[in-house]
Amino acid sequence: MDGEISTDEVKELLEEDADVRIVDIRDERSFEHSHIPDSENIPFNELMDRIEELEGDDHIVTVCPHGKASVQAAQLIGSYEGTADARVESMEGGLDKYGMKFGLVREADDEDESAERESPF
Repeated sequence: MDGEISTDEVKELLEEDADVRIVDIRDERSFEHSHIPDSENIPFNELMDRIEELEGDDHIVTVCPHGKASVQAAQLIGSYEGTADARVESMEGGLDKYGMKFGLVREADDEDESAERESPF
């Protein structure tokens, strides 16, 4: 794991269309309720079985509700041989902080990216 990344930095990466993979480790139901645009859901309890999906990525950011469990997920991903060359970070403050600053989207809102700000949970 390469440390933590701020919510502002994550937002900038997304706005710049940077080559970054945002991995939301919450359960599928929570992810469907709201998430960061262009993020993907790999629940923490499935991470070991699905870690190969992250092979070859250059930059991976893990996210969770408050930025605590995502640190563990980033450490796990960073220790995997297939991601040894990747920059792996956890988003500081989690979805709670990101959602309050920038808003999150729901599955139905994916077509309309002008989603209103809402609580991330």
